Amino acid sequence: MASQGTKRKRDCGSSVESPLTADMEIMENAKKIMKSVTDNLDQSFLMYRDIISKINQMDEVSRKKATMGIFGKSGDGKSSLLNAVLEKRDFLPSGSYGACTAIITQVEANLTDSNYIAEIELFSKEEWEKELEDLFNVLSDESDDVDDDLIETAKEKISALYGADAKKKTLEELKKDDKFAEIETILSTTKKTISNTDVFEFTDDVASYIQHSESSPGDWYWPLVKSVTIKIPDRHELLEHVVLVDIPGTGDCNKIRDDLWKSKLRECSFVWIVSAINRAIKDKEPWGILKYCTEELGPGGKCKRINFICTKTDDINLQGYIRSARLRRGPLTRYKKKECILHRNEHAKVDVKERLENSDIKKILNTDNDFQVFTVSSNAFFDHELNLEHGETGKIYPLPLFYYYKSQSCRIDLRILNQNIRRELTRDYVNEAKGVLSLIQSVQLDTETKTAEMKASIHTELQKNLQEERTKLKKSFVNIHNVLEQCLSKGVEESVQSCVTATKDTILHNKDGRRFHRILQSMCKNGGCYLPKNRDEKLYLDLNKELAKNLHACLQDDFNKIFPVDVKTGKSLQEEIDKFSIIQSASAHPRSSLQRHIQKYIRTEETKLKASLNREIVDIKTEIYSSIHKTIEREMAPHYKKAAAVTGIGSMKKRQEMLITSVDMIKHDMFNNAKKEVLKRFNNLKLCINDDLKTELKKSMELSLLQPSKITLMDVSKETEQLESLSGQLERLSEQ
Repeated sequence: MASQGTKRKRDCGSSVESPLTADMEIMENAKKIMKSVTDNLDQSFLMYRDIISKINQMDEVSRKKATMGIFGKSGDGKSSLLNAVLEKRDFLPSGSYGACTAIITQVEANLTDSNYIAEIELFSKEEWEKELEDLFNVLSDESDDVDDDLIETAKEKISALYGADAKKKTLEELKKDDKFAEIETILSTTKKTISNTDVFEFTDDVASYIQHSESSPGDWYWPLVKSVTIKIPDRHELLEHVVLVDIPGTGDCNKIRDDLWKSKLRECSFVWIVSAINRAIKDKEPWGILKYCTEELGPGGKCKRINFICTKTDDINLQGYIRSARLRRGPLTRYKKKECILHRNEHAKVDVKERLENSDIKKILNTDNDFQVFTVSSNAFFDHELNLEHGETGKIYPLPLFYYYKSQSCRIDLRILNQNIRRELTRDYVNEAKGVLSLIQSVQLDTETKTAEMKASIHTELQKNLQEERTKLKKSFVNIHNVLEQCLSKGVEESVQSCVTATKDTILHNKDGRRFHRILQSMCKNGGCYLPKNRDEKLYLDLNKELAKNLHACLQDDFNKIFPVDVKTGKSLQEEIDKFSIIQSASAHPRSSLQRHIQKYIRTEETKLKASLNREIVDIKTEIYSSIHKTIEREMAPHYKKAAAVTGIGSMKKRQEMLITSVDMIKHDMFNNAKKEVLKRFNNLKLCINDDLKTELKKSMELSLLQPSKITLMDVSKETEQLESLSGQLERLSEQ
């Protein structure tokens, strides 16, 4: 462990990870045990063939990776933070080297080889043709309707791809350019893959798809890109089960990108909000994003925790800060700079955390986890004299600030998350393996007298219990359905009453005069939503969200109780599923060893199935909640299109009247359809859960109750003891 005087290593281009963690060793040992079992099972026996197939399926189990979303304003150190966490200096482009774009960049581990890989998803040729036509329509529009953001974005995209002179041409003139034909060739496929073992060559090749430089326009392909997935080698410890998503702070008038932005937010289990420390409280952008996406992170998403990261802590004006903070004056030494940094860090933490705790996100997020605020800097790593210790940033370990930055705060947060998922997967594998061995052992014991009669009795009992448990679960579903219907009915009633007023409050807002005229036009063209390029919360205009507000408000509290992400509420669907078991208390004390082994196997299968269903519930609940907004957006779409087509003198007033009239005309059908869509999706979830429980548990019952033939039986008691030992090791690891 480094101390204050320890010389620090500065090369962040590569690192060597530990060969095998304790969890990985346990998993490897468990797989070796099961491999030994399959090698010795007699495949001529039908039941053993089924067991071997099951063991092979255990090796193929994959789970959706956890998503860590990072968003913040361009230039606030978001890319630098990610590069430091990954220990790859200049790996992701920084705003200081060129304008950052609205491209969503996803970073995960390459688990197969040592290549750096970029998988680039491009617009289709038809999508880009429509986008390009829209961009030129914006540039050729000489009316007062066109928003400045749209004009700026159009010029930026066209010049980025085709060169500085392209924005002065007409679309017809551009189509005759050689560059146009080159772009069409690129769009002949919607996927492009870049792979290289050399990190520097790789970053050079990828840069043009995720970065833009105003000083050298042309051949920057980011306008064609929907998203980029980058896979890096030798980062298993951080990213084996975790995906980092760099969510752009810049808005984009393209609806496809905006929808993708929202969908990625809904996937985030954890979020890092990045902001420069001197603007952490007052900067509109991070707080604007947070306010806008509360539904995507809360009931409509999977978010468990939000961390706020204040960057550039060593970027400080000493004299100015001493004066504004009224600190005791003294010589402006390096020690004084250190003192000022620490003083500002502590005040920033308190202020940011207070604002987070008092924000709507605290209630909507519905989690017991507290918000955490980190203060970080990468420049301190290169400053020999400015040596801030880890303990001075609120931690107890005496490490330099940069190590706190890249290894002992955000990095360790990521490592722990990855390790917890790996440990959970290891535990699941070991438990399932023990269940399979119990099944094999039950065959070993299948030489007892009256075995057939005993198995028939066990089968009858399990079938009866399955039916009874499904009946109980059905009642729980009915109760939940009634709660949802009651909330939604209230929401429909309130929405019908208030929607016209809400529409007027949204679209008659006219503080900015001509500016709002353009914003309203953009909102109509973009399907009811206007996102300013700088994501200033005061300029957001989302009529769909306003129309959905009452339905969401009436549903939110009960929805959070029914579909929590990681807490028990006493009313959740996950808790009802956890109660489900076909091994009842009356039969919990087996009459024979055979019954004990069968029950152990069934319990293992139940546990695995219920855990899988609970994860699926969290995935599907995001679709259920967001269906309200999507239904309203779909119902309003033709009316936005008509309003967007209005031009000429008095067009703003005509649009406003048209939208108000349309909302009043369709309000009953629109809100009732939104209610029906939620209940339909919940009903589909109910059917899937019931079907999976019935189908999968019947398979497990049938496998455990197959009659053996005359074969050489296999005793797996030794292997069972070995797996029990591995379980003990896992428990001890969890307690550390």
